[in-house]
Amino acid sequence: MMEFKNNKGIFQQIADNICERILSGDYAPGDKVQSVRQLATQLGVNQNTIMRTFLELQHSNIVENRRGIGYFVTENAPDTIREFRKEEFTKEILPTFIQQVKLLRITKTELEPLFNQLKENEDENK
Repeated sequence: MMEFKNNKGIFQQIADNICERILSGDYAPGDKVQSVRQLATQLGVNQNTIMRTFLELQHSNIVENRRGIGYFVTENAPDTIREFRKEEFTKEILPTFIQQVKLLRITKTELEPLFNQLKENEDENK
């Protein structure tokens, strides 16, 4: 069962979890996502919460509803999620990170090993 945090709506946290599962390969483009009833039971939430999650994901072109069959991951879902998350990262997380680097007076020399490790991980994933 998922542990929900108070700083974000439950439906949004479930949507984020589904997006994580898409990015990790648990759900591939074209795969059927668990039904509203299954997810609601599994997560211990109201079915309306799951419906709101799917409507949000559908609005973002991450899933599509095939009437009478269920929700399926769209072909472009992984790219859509990555683009959205990159934009979110650059607008929300990166400015806070830079502010903290300045406040803590972290030097380029101190950051360099972290960026080198990031580069190594990037090279491994090619």
